[in-house]
Amino acid sequence: ELGKVSGRILHTPGHSPGGCCLYFPDEKLVFTGDTLFRSSIGRTDLPGGSYEQITRSVRERLFTLGDDVTFYPGHGPSGLIGEERLSNPYVR
Repeated sequence: ELGKVSGRILHTPGHSPGGCCLYFPDEKLVFTGDTLFRSSIGRTDLPGGSYEQITRSVRERLFTLGDDVTFYPGHGPSGLIGEERLSNPYVR
């Protein structure tokens, strides 16, 4: 909890083995750090990175949150999970 706001930590390995996102269901928002970007995903070419893991994390942990959930990446503009689920070229 952060004050009156409750959230969940989602383990989303792939960019790094310990990658996590912060999900706030009542606010319909998730901070995705370096896991998910608009029309992209985080780098997996660094030590500990895994393309297979990051795409699985995005599909199973983020794309299941709901189409109307807004995501805020560590870099660049925010977006909607539903739009990314339909159009992100790295996660099909």
